[in-house]
Order: sequence, then C-alpha cells, then structure tokens
Amino acid sequence: MYGLLAALKRGFKEKIGWKRLGIAASLLIIALAITHLVRTLKGVDGAVVMVALTDISPYRIALAALCVVGAFCTLTFYDFFALRTIGRNHVPYRIAALSSFTSYTIGHNIGATVFTGGAIRFRIYSDYGLTAIDVAKICFLSGLTFWLGNLFVLGIGMTWHPWAAASMDLLPDEMNRLIGIGCLAGIGAYFAWLKSGQKRRELGQNGWKVVLPSARLTLLQVLIGVVDLGFCALAMYLLMPTEPYIDFVSLAVVFIMATLLGFASHAPGSIGVFDAAMLVALPQFGKEQLLATLVVFRILYFLIPFAISISIMGLRELWLNVVQPWQERRRLSQSCSAAAAAAAIPQPVQRRK
Repeated sequence: MYGLLAALKRGFKEKIGWKRLGIAASLLIIALAITHLVRTLKGVDGAVVMVALTDISPYRIALAALCVVGAFCTLTFYDFFALRTIGRNHVPYRIAALSSFTSYTIGHNIGATVFTGGAIRFRIYSDYGLTAIDVAKICFLSGLTFWLGNLFVLGIGMTWHPWAAASMDLLPDEMNRLIGIGCLAGIGAYFAWLKSGQKRRELGQNGWKVVLPSARLTLLQVLIGVVDLGFCALAMYLLMPTEPYIDFVSLAVVFIMATLLGFASHAPGSIGVFDAAMLVALPQFGKEQLLATLVVFRILYFLIPFAISISIMGLRELWLNVVQPWQERRRLSQSCSAAAAAAAIPQPVQRRK
C-alpha cells in the first residue's frame, strides 16, 4: 500500500505537478464564474442599473470611500510587520507603506499577484539592501497575515451565521458551522504550535528560512488582517441596497468567500469571479441593484487605488531615472566649473625676503 502511494505521488509530481494543478484550478474557476456571470446578466436592463447607481446616496459612497482608505492604511502594516519580523528594522514605515500599497493594488489588478507584487516589492526594497530572499519572506508573512485574518473572521461568521454561506457552497447549515469551527480550531492549533516550542518556530530549509512571529505578535498579525477585512466588508455593506435587509455578519461571510474565490482564480482584479460569487450568494437582491453596488465598489477599491499606484510608481521611476541623474550631473558640472574658475584665478606671488 505504501509503495502504491509513493508511486502515485511520484507520478503526480512528474506528470502533473502542483503548479499545473493550480493553473488548471484557476482556469476552471474563471471559466465557471464567467459562464455563470454571462447567464446571470442576460435580461439585465442597463437603464435600471443606471437608475440604481443614482439611488446610492453620495453620503454612503463617501462613507464607503473612507472605509476603503482605512483598509489601505491598515494594509500598509502588512509589509511593516513583516519587515520587523525578519529583522530589517532600517526600512522606514513610509517605504513599507509604499511597497505594500503599490504591490497589492497593481499586482491584484494585473493578476498573478505572487509574481507582479513580488517584482514591485523587490524594485522598492532593493534600494535598501534587501535581497530576493528577503522579499520572498515579506511576501510569505504578508500572505500569512491575510489568511489568518480571513480565516478568523470567516470562522466566526460561519459559526454564528452558517446560513450566509449556504447559497454559495450549497452545504447544510450544520456543515457550514462545522467548517467555521474548523477555521477557528485551526487558528487555535497554530497558536498552540507557536507556544509549544522553546524557541521561535521556523519554516523553510537550507538558504530559505523564515522565523515566524511569536504567539503574542501573531495576535497583532491577526488583528491587522481582521481590521483590514472589516473595513473592506463595511465599505461593501454601506453600498448595498437597503431592501431587503441583510446583517453585517452575513454580508461579511459572503464577501470573504467571494474574495477568496477571486484570489484563487488569479484573474486580474478578480473580475468576473468576485462579481459572479456575490450574485450567486445574494439572490434576494435585484440583479440591477446589486450590479450597481459592485460597480461602485470596484471603482472605489480597485480602479482609483490602481490609478494612484500607477501614478506613484511612474513618478518614482521618473525621479530615480531622469530627475535624480540630471541633478547629479548638474551638481557635478557646477562643481567642475567652480574648480576650473578657482584654478584660473592668478595666485599672488610671494616675494622672497
């Protein structure tokens, strides 16, 4: 039996591999989401969507925008926490904030976040002496913060309101409650594992090892993820139609599941996947009204931050590659001119006594 399992494992690695399986899973999620989205959007009246957009009050849009700002401010601590965890204390907060904001918004909107976000982080952090391994550790710890926050909130939500996930995963309430309890139990087991060792736990081997935060610091890590997610879910909640009523916890469960599906798909901006998941999970709302909510949320959370990040990175590259070298050349030229002028001034001849 053991030999059969070993042969199957070896055959899986040689013929398929986890990378190909992940790509196939992403493509399947995207295909299913787009198929459902196209089917759902049939018969949707564009004029009704425009009316629904005007029905969202500017006051609620402004509050949702403030929540988005709060979410991205919290997001900046993902990288800052990771930098302090790996001991790179010389990198200031402003650089961590720049890296976290731009790598997330650009990477998530373009797709393949692991590669695009990692490339942007390396472009920024390399100026401060960080290596590719350091950046890989930062990406890992930032991802850990994201998943811990999501699993904690999802665990509480599915344990408290298990029916909120039923329309998406088609599971009975008791099964969803068990999943929620399992998420919380998994986080509890992770904390117990962190506290059980005499030294801080490590992951990796050979040249790549990351020291995990202590149990006390992991509480802060979970808090960062929860606050970030809470702001995002609250922004969506403020934009939702007022009728029929939905409580915040139920919407948060739906929002997290849709977000995780979007991340799993690696689609640019989770487009199609996130939207289809929200439409499936909230059938009690009119399609036009819910589409209007999703459009406004995408503008606030995806398009505007993406435009800001592109502008910031473009201006930064312009400064580093054009303005700064020009200033250096100008300063050098002025120094040379001053030296030449000083050399051209005749020196007074001293008479011998």
